[in-house]
Amino acid sequence: MKVRFWGTRGSLPSPLGARAVEAKIVNALVKGAGAGLDSEAKARAFVAEHLSFAERGTYGGNSSCVQIDLGGPEYLICDLGSGAREFSLSTLAKGGPSKPQTYHVLVSHVHWDHIMGFPFFVPAYIPGNRIKLYSCHAKLEEAIRGQHKGPCFPVEFETLGATIEFVTLEPGRRTDIAGASVTGFAQLHGNDSYGYRIERDGKAVVYSTDAEHKPEDTAETARAAAFFADADLVIFDAMYSLAESVSIKEDWGHSSNVLGVELCQMAGAKQLCLFHHEPVNDDARIDAILAETIRFEEITRTGAALKICAAYDGLVIEV
Repeated sequence: MKVRFWGTRGSLPSPLGARAVEAKIVNALVKGAGAGLDSEAKARAFVAEHLSFAERGTYGGNSSCVQIDLGGPEYLICDLGSGAREFSLSTLAKGGPSKPQTYHVLVSHVHWDHIMGFPFFVPAYIPGNRIKLYSCHAKLEEAIRGQHKGPCFPVEFETLGATIEFVTLEPGRRTDIAGASVTGFAQLHGNDSYGYRIERDGKAVVYSTDAEHKPEDTAETARAAAFFADADLVIFDAMYSLAESVSIKEDWGHSSNVLGVELCQMAGAKQLCLFHHEPVNDDARIDAILAETIRFEEITRTGAALKICAAYDGLVIEV
């Protein structure tokens, strides 16, 4: 499996503003002063060797959308945040608008940042395409149809050209979807949220966003660790710091980088990907959180090392 990230922000899209872009350019120019960057090749080499990811790029601004590339003809994605638009455009560029495609979508929950991309999901407007929306959430169809109603959006759901189906999943029960085995998992979050474990050919990816884990709830911690057990990749809601998640933002429905490490260590997972980034955090702050997380894993490690990364729009992880 290849995991492709099209949107990684939480709560709402948060694109870079003009001043943030200018600050990156100024910083790069200052660092490159006197380096003789008189050609594109020299400039690219300098950027790659001397600038951190946060200095040369961005973690992105789209809200949640993650593609699970199974190598087959049908598409599988998790959530329909604003990143779903770019994902859909990429599939049209690859196959052409006249070639019918099948899209399978696992929806964690129906808060707006996780479904707001659907009205701009271009394949939904093209006859011949088939879109299957799966969720353990009972109100998925109501929410998807509702955001197409006027005066909020000018195109009614009933006029969409594609064949669209809604499938309700039962938490804890395996379902075959697009050649993979998918299991839903109930999570603590306002109005309910569900994680998904996606397995194929002995590999497992866990998509667990919009989930709050309370350190004092040992039974729930054990249940989550069992769901993460031996996963090759855990995509984890690390929106807050540990201090925030247990104090001023307790019961806000999100977790922290520290709890992500601890759960993955308990579960024997191989890789942790920090996801659903706080929209207030800029690239430098996310970079710092990633460094802190890696250091925390190093000092608490008792077994095999846990690989850690931070998701960004455009990241591809091969499992």
